[in-house]
Amino acid sequence: MQVAIYSCNGFGREVAYMAREIVSARNEMEDADGDVVWVDDDAQWHGKIINGIRCISFDELKSSNHNDRRVAIAIAAPHIREKVALKCQNAGLSFMSLVSADHRAYDENVIGEGAILCGNTIITSNAKIGRHFHLNIYSYVAHDSVIGDFVTFAPGVMCNGRVHIEDYAYIGTGVVFKQGEEGKPLRVGKGAIVGMGAVVTKDVPAGVTVVGNPAKPR
Repeated sequence: MQVAIYSCNGFGREVAYMAREIVSARNEMEDADGDVVWVDDDAQWHGKIINGIRCISFDELKSSNHNDRRVAIAIAAPHIREKVALKCQNAGLSFMSLVSADHRAYDENVIGEGAILCGNTIITSNAKIGRHFHLNIYSYVAHDSVIGDFVTFAPGVMCNGRVHIEDYAYIGTGVVFKQGEEGKPLRVGKGAIVGMGAVVTKDVPAGVTVVGNPAKPR
């Protein structure tokens, strides 16, 4: 197995340890010879060793002789992450979720492919989460929340119960969501941006940026 972390920039370097742990455990169990590589579209990194991991081009990944090639996309911007996912999918590559040993998930959650769930994060129960979700350090998703595809949580997001967040939303560091009500979840629209430190007490329309306490359109 070869695990390719797409992007050797900051977030990619932060989550590389999870890929190394997964490959190391599989190599030990199956007496295999898997490895971890970076993939980056910036040619200046190709052939270089960054934090002990070799960086290759996308063409090199496609031509790899590994039977099982998996990609984890460590790009925070939701729409760019989607473009990379489509490119990988069209090339016949599979995706891998990177899950820290310090992550906790409780009962009856559904989580889509390609998630990156960092250390000291929690998904409690009965949450439904789409594809390629990023849950950065010290963030949590509480009960009965629904999160779309290509959603990014920066560090320290507190997503309390019954919050519905649509595709491509970006949630900044330290954001707090008020818990939604039974039958009336708190909603964040498609492509919305919630600025760092915001306290969200009301619905956020699609495509709008909100900041502050309470959160209001910028």
